Amino acid sequence: MTELSDVGDDSLGRGRPPCGTRTLEHRLALLNAELAAVPGVLVAFSGGVDSGVVLAAAVRALGTDRVVAATAVSASLPAAERAAAHEFAVGLGVRHEQPRTDELARPGYVANAGDRCSFCKSELVEVLAPLAAGLGIADVVTGTNADDLRAGFRPGIRAAAERGAWAPLARAGMTKDDVRAAARRWGLSLADKPAAACLASRITYGVPVTAAGLARVERAEAGLRAALTAAGLPVRNLRVRDMGEDVARVEVDVALVSDVSPDLLAAVTGFARVELDPRGFRSGAMNELLPDPVRYR
Repeated sequence: MTELSDVGDDSLGRGRPPCGTRTLEHRLALLNAELAAVPGVLVAFSGGVDSGVVLAAAVRALGTDRVVAATAVSASLPAAERAAAHEFAVGLGVRHEQPRTDELARPGYVANAGDRCSFCKSELVEVLAPLAAGLGIADVVTGTNADDLRAGFRPGIRAAAERGAWAPLARAGMTKDDVRAAARRWGLSLADKPAAACLASRITYGVPVTAAGLARVERAEAGLRAALTAAGLPVRNLRVRDMGEDVARVEVDVALVSDVSPDLLAAVTGFARVELDPRGFRSGAMNELLPDPVRYR
């Protein structure tokens, strides 16, 4: 099987020219063509900018009657994210489904090895595909972009593709910068929204994922964000990482690291010890701790 980290002749990339050889206008035209070619789509809408642009592009290509947004409800999705996703979808005029998924019923997800995301995406697509079929929709699409394919560590992408979901942004060669540019061009409210990975991504590999553990991280992040805002430190990127052994590691925007005092860290409750990462926020920081990430590609 072709590696999904290679943008070649596969179900995501279709062997198209490298992204750098095309303008944003051309990529948006390709995106429109991909979506317009199907009778309708169900968009796996996480509430983030990538799947938000897919949803908006689908409405542009197909109209509201042939597009459905679906946001999976589970312990790994913060309640605030679910509410924002609903508001965005309703604002576009599309039907918004909120089916429940049960990742925690999958032993591989709970075990939290480097392939955790594959179990999550398997659960997601296996819930969304029947939902789409019941609505008379054959195509389930995700927000995977061309940069995601090049990242080299995305076990969830493969799992989703193997179950029939496809990625319009990746097929059109749209990078993360392209996605944000499109969102701004279309005046989407989430154009500058920070990345917001699922709560399980905060739990270090090897520490079992539980509903209680996910809720503890959610409370800790909400408490710290509120404390930083009250102190006049409007943080953009914030993570409370559960490092195991009752230790939390905090990541904030690197420019704010020196401003985060012990008093502010005290807002992180539920852990015996709280540490501040001097390197600041880094997307995918947990992957740095994997001893053999290649095996999960």
